[in-house]
Amino acid sequence: MEPPHDSGQSVTGAFEGWFANPDGSFSILAGYYNRNVKQELDIPVGPNNRIEPGGPDQGQPTHFVTGRMWGNFVIKVPKDFGDKQLTWTLVANGKTTVIPLNLKTDWEVSPFVDGIGNTPPYISFAETGPFVRGPVGQSATVSAALDSPLTLTVWVADDAKVVLGMQRPKTPPITVGWTKFRGPGTVTFSNPRPAVEEQDLKARPSNAAVSGKATTTATFSEPGDYILRVVANDWTRDGGGGFQCCWTNAQVKVAVQPGPAAGR
Repeated sequence: MEPPHDSGQSVTGAFEGWFANPDGSFSILAGYYNRNVKQELDIPVGPNNRIEPGGPDQGQPTHFVTGRMWGNFVIKVPKDFGDKQLTWTLVANGKTTVIPLNLKTDWEVSPFVDGIGNTPPYISFAETGPFVRGPVGQSATVSAALDSPLTLTVWVADDAKVVLGMQRPKTPPITVGWTKFRGPGTVTFSNPRPAVEEQDLKARPSNAAVSGKATTTATFSEPGDYILRVVANDWTRDGGGGFQCCWTNAQVKVAVQPGPAAGR
């Protein structure tokens, strides 16, 4: 009931659930909630941002944008994980939050297909693929120059399914969003939510009803190693409307060089 604050509030990890992998292992899906309206925070992996046991680094973000970020990373645990538990501790603005991460039955989710047979969008870093869907996603590695914008293009496709009898929404069938996930400096996107230009792709997945590409650029305030997250959503919107399906994550790892004209 407390009114929102521009800054000074906590960041809490969010346990979205878990799902089984084909190899018998399991994936724990997590996101977070930054309660600040304007304050984005960088919390390096360490005492103030740790997942234990086995951490402190288990692939979690170190940059926290404002608001609720649904299922933006996955922790893979072995098939014999059983009733063990991880904890994610975050300390932001002097406020500590701790959440559990486990495989309790009540938290099993289905991120690859929902109740109406809807599936997540596909995403690729090339028009010819590979196309991947779901929260585990895929990654690409590039280099960039500090003094030059980095062009970021993804190709996406989706089944464009809606609830039976529901009118086709007027909003775009696929949306794309970019955020900084890790890195030492500020990342500025020319458009963090670039429009998807619908077009047929050279290797569009067979069950896709729509496809296209989205392009933006990123500039960096200082050299170093960064990770950028891109998420593709369908008509279920961010976080699947709270049902843990259907969206797709991908990451771009960027080595930003201090000099000009770094090669990709």
